[in-house]
Amino acid sequence: MTLPMPAAETAVATTPAVKPAVVNFSSGPCAKRPGWTPDALKSAALGRSHRAKIGKTKLEQAIELTRDVLGVPADYRIGIVPASDTGAVEMALWSLLGARGVDMLAWESFGSEWVTDVLRQLKLDDARVFKAGYGDLVDFSQVDAKTRDVVFTWNGTTSGVRVPNADWIPADREGLTICDATSAAFAQRLDWPKLDVVTFSWQKVLGGEAAHGMLILSPRAVERLESYTPAWPLPKIFRLTKGGKLIEGIFKGETINTPSMLCVEDYLDALNWAKAVGALDGLIARADANLAAIERFVEKTPWIDFLARDAATRSNTSVCLKVVDPKVAALDADGQVAFAKALSSAIEAEKAGLDIASYRDAPPGLRIWCGATVETSDVEALMPWLEWSFQKAIAQLG
Repeated sequence: MTLPMPAAETAVATTPAVKPAVVNFSSGPCAKRPGWTPDALKSAALGRSHRAKIGKTKLEQAIELTRDVLGVPADYRIGIVPASDTGAVEMALWSLLGARGVDMLAWESFGSEWVTDVLRQLKLDDARVFKAGYGDLVDFSQVDAKTRDVVFTWNGTTSGVRVPNADWIPADREGLTICDATSAAFAQRLDWPKLDVVTFSWQKVLGGEAAHGMLILSPRAVERLESYTPAWPLPKIFRLTKGGKLIEGIFKGETINTPSMLCVEDYLDALNWAKAVGALDGLIARADANLAAIERFVEKTPWIDFLARDAATRSNTSVCLKVVDPKVAALDADGQVAFAKALSSAIEAEKAGLDIASYRDAPPGLRIWCGATVETSDVEALMPWLEWSFQKAIAQLG
């Protein structure tokens, strides 16, 4: 559906005088850290083997800086794996599941993909699925995190909803918790003692380059890997053990396949910047400040609201918004989609904010990345453009 053109212009939206200094608000790959230039990559080990001393040293540095910034326990293994966060999650699902029943939790697109993998690809018989709509979380009291494995996303990248805490996970659990934390790591505090597998990608909160994933394993996850053999064959790219023992080299920089040393250098740059701004505490404070800027705008703006229904579950990274104006709500589904696209398209045409449309599977609206690499001043500068685009689009409805 296309929006109708008015017979005559009824109002003229006032064009904001200021644009964000950096207009990149994509939820992945995300904005580079402030001040980034290609000079940050000048020390990259290009044209060198990743198995050479220089390559392996940089990979080890990436692992240890990750541990330092995130506060990962010393006895947890951290590995660099192929295929971004998706590859890391798939490695965990295919290598660890099947030993006991599993509860699959989903409240957005990517969590739903993991449900599909478990039900249709692994075809596990003892799999329970708990789903919530966009903007909500499941009822954790129904989840058996004591005796069963659990798979969930900490932060819904496409729904703007995050898990507020891990209190629902027993400390004395028998199963494993597998957590996709790709848009939560480096911006939200993860409860490591409650998590056995954590995955994320470089392209999210620190704005690194894509295609590399991180796989973090607790001692309990390692024990499962060394004591359980899945009933299905595992391709080489998923294999974490050999002869019943963990391949320790993966967690010391000896990657399964060849990594991009250019991307490694970029990740190292982002990690060092993270330490310079206060490590995890500083990163969380930056993301929280960005969310607060949008909260101030939403509070005074009647036509817009957060997709997350509960403020306690509101993401501070992938902030998802919906249009609640009665005229827009009265449109059919296609009309609402067209209206939301008109907002993001108008702003993009003015080069005032890029990649802020909602995810293709999510309800129509806007999605603004507010992770730590985004400056709060840029978020604040974007808000008048949201108002401008709305006034421009609503005028088309007559």
